[in-house]
Amino acid sequence: MGEDTVVRLGWPGSSVVDDPLLLVLRDGARRMLQQVIEAEVETFVAAYAEHEDERGRRRVVRNGHAPEREIQTGIGPIAVRRPKVRDRGIGSAGERIRFTSKVLPPFLRRTRNVEELLPWLYLKGISTGQFEEALTALLGPDAPGLSAATVRRLVAAWQAEHERWQRRDLSGRRFIYIWADGVYFTPRLDHDRQCLLVVIGADADGNKELLAIEDGFRESAQSWRELLLRLRDENGLTVDPELATGDGALGFWKALHEIWPKTRQQRCWVHKTANVLNKLPPSVQGKAKKDLHAIYQAEERETAEQAFDRFLEKYGTKHDKAAACLIKDREALLTFYDFPAEHWKHLRTSNPIESTFATVRLRTDKTKGCLSRDTALAMVFKLAKSAERHWRKLDGANRLGQLIEGVKFRNGEPIQDAEDKAAA
Repeated sequence: MGEDTVVRLGWPGSSVVDDPLLLVLRDGARRMLQQVIEAEVETFVAAYAEHEDERGRRRVVRNGHAPEREIQTGIGPIAVRRPKVRDRGIGSAGERIRFTSKVLPPFLRRTRNVEELLPWLYLKGISTGQFEEALTALLGPDAPGLSAATVRRLVAAWQAEHERWQRRDLSGRRFIYIWADGVYFTPRLDHDRQCLLVVIGADADGNKELLAIEDGFRESAQSWRELLLRLRDENGLTVDPELATGDGALGFWKALHEIWPKTRQQRCWVHKTANVLNKLPPSVQGKAKKDLHAIYQAEERETAEQAFDRFLEKYGTKHDKAAACLIKDREALLTFYDFPAEHWKHLRTSNPIESTFATVRLRTDKTKGCLSRDTALAMVFKLAKSAERHWRKLDGANRLGQLIEGVKFRNGEPIQDAEDKAAA
């Protein structure tokens, strides 16, 4: 064989042709991912097997596949076709049923970083003894050597990293908005659900940042108090945020009032909507959801107040518990109208937390292996920090300077500007 007939082989990213063995590994990884996604869809559809549309047909059905997309891995791109799910009950009283894959979180679609992939696999139930095989398929030559002992050392390092991160210096920085929520999931060898207390902040430039994530106790006031005290006294966030958004957990709001008394409160509309609908019969939930939507999507507070009153008048007589659930937080649900209109979509809900932790909420049954509360915290911390890099900046970030200067807003506009327009 002459030298001119020899083909050099190499790993992805190089200019040489793929090794045949690499192609086999890549095909195996593709098949594995596709099988897992297909099984996930089948489980989802089966869960709605008894739901029917207005014609008596199964409401939730398979509907082909979405176009192929590539997952970038350490052994090159792997093509995956996502099964599509159709809700044939659109237009009925029920809300739209959507399928979102939890197997491939959005922020893991293009990664070769073991620090992102490893905690995700760990939390999904992969034992330490299985990592070498799994990572070899997904990460190529970077995987060998990841023994169980190595994984344990990595976990210990991440725990230490989280502890250092908790003590970081934030003095001299100011966060205008914060979002707070308790994220629940079940550690694999724990009988009780674990609650992680999470706080995300938006700084003076409009960038979102993970401020705190730590183990809590059922979102108690004491747990939140300890977290906020640490942010203020140890991390140096001595200036009260302008606004905090969260659900109705009384523990957080009580602690917030004690630690940052000047911070105004905004109740999350996603949580409130779910709570109100849970107190209504299914037959009216669809219409009620639209009526709630009309409140917080109103272009000015007066219109929102009118929609609020219409909701109470419409549902209050027959469904007094739903009406009471809504009215008890009336003022806190409409606080966002006193802030720049460009920020409303960010402030009305705790979506920065909900969207990030949707894939790590982990409401799963206990599986084989050992996962302590401390280990789970370290793993979720690594996933959250990974997701942080992809968070979008606030719209209308230039408005934050006005808030810092003390400018007051009404219906999304500076009060002076609104008065000048009215005078004209």
